[in-house]
Amino acid sequence: MNGYWLGNLSVIYPESWLFDWRFIIGILLFITGFIINIYADNILIYLRKPGETDYKIPTGGLFKYISCPNHFGEILEWCGFALLCWNLPALSFAIWTAANLIPRALAHHRWYRTKFENYPSERQAVIPFVL
Repeated sequence: MNGYWLGNLSVIYPESWLFDWRFIIGILLFITGFIINIYADNILIYLRKPGETDYKIPTGGLFKYISCPNHFGEILEWCGFALLCWNLPALSFAIWTAANLIPRALAHHRWYRTKFENYPSERQAVIPFVL
């Protein structure tokens, strides 16, 4: 839907769009979300040493505040994309991404709390200090 909209239905954005507040804030949100997502994924990838099979509590970065910073980063990415594109297909994709990832993060958070007695009680699931 995004590709079809941007490739066939959307008007061409003028150069002035690059200086519009929606584009600037949107691109900053997208880049921030991308960095958060990649950083959190790398923490998860390297959580176990080669040959280890046990589960561990991730630490570092936004894992200090939330159980699923990779999901938070992805939601932030697509909200930024929706803002910088300023169209309904992009907004729809951001909403569907959040509708998919927030329940997954809540389930993941519950699993962590069940699996680890010493899981940090102050951690939220997906949005720091909120959810």
